[in-house]
Amino acid sequence: MSATAKKTAPLPDDIKARKGGAPLVSLTAYTTPMAQMMDGICDFALVGDSVGMVLHGLPSTLGVTMEMMILHGKAVARGLKQTMMVVDMPFGSYEESPALAFRNAARLMSETGAAAVKLEGGVHMADTIAFLVKRGVPVMAHIGLTPQSINTLGGYKVQGRGAAAQSLMADAKAVAEAGAFSVVLEKVPAALADEITAEIAIPTIGIGASAGCDGQILVVDDMLGLFTAFKPKFVKRYANLGTDGRAAIQAYADDVRARSFPAAEHIFASDAPTGAAK
Repeated sequence: MSATAKKTAPLPDDIKARKGGAPLVSLTAYTTPMAQMMDGICDFALVGDSVGMVLHGLPSTLGVTMEMMILHGKAVARGLKQTMMVVDMPFGSYEESPALAFRNAARLMSETGAAAVKLEGGVHMADTIAFLVKRGVPVMAHIGLTPQSINTLGGYKVQGRGAAAQSLMADAKAVAEAGAFSVVLEKVPAALADEITAEIAIPTIGIGASAGCDGQILVVDDMLGLFTAFKPKFVKRYANLGTDGRAAIQAYADDVRARSFPAAEHIFASDAPTGAAK
């Protein structure tokens, strides 16, 4: 291989092959600039339905539509060259039947260029996952706390404690056997996440799970401190851009009101400087 060969984005099989290897790195992405920042650093970027809460101010992910996911998927795709893109299937786009799930997954992939889709659910979604995989749609599964089911789960609670651990293990095995190439474990006790990781043959991607998972994912606006409405326990903030941004906006407003902005270097003279096209 040429020493100048460009790195290309991994494919779902490449992600699957990382089971037990170097931890997989992922963040959500919703815009082209954010995708460009993580390109080549993250192994895959997830266009998550969390976009509804993070960018659109919705109270949950339930109001997110196919059109929203396609719009943001296209934007993220423009910013990625070395990182794989996965797109969430929104609530109501896949639960009714495997055939409906295929139609919507095919639309997401064809219109955004996504390498895979992600859907929520364990045992009860295994047939749908198998249906999609057999028809050429790579699927990332998502079990544990599934935000699209918060009304039946009773809120954003830890899943898999006590007797519920056996059910969650069954979910993990079911999605792996159905052909998912990886599975997100959200808000799962660390010991159980480690057991699942050891038990199944596909990578586990933790979010509020365990450092022992095969990879990790966070909502990018959470870890950058851009989303400040609340901070989940499992989030580590690597920056406080929301606070910094508000301070910058206040400084700008102060300058405008004091007429110190724009200053001389920000405005244009009536006559262009000699030899310059300004």
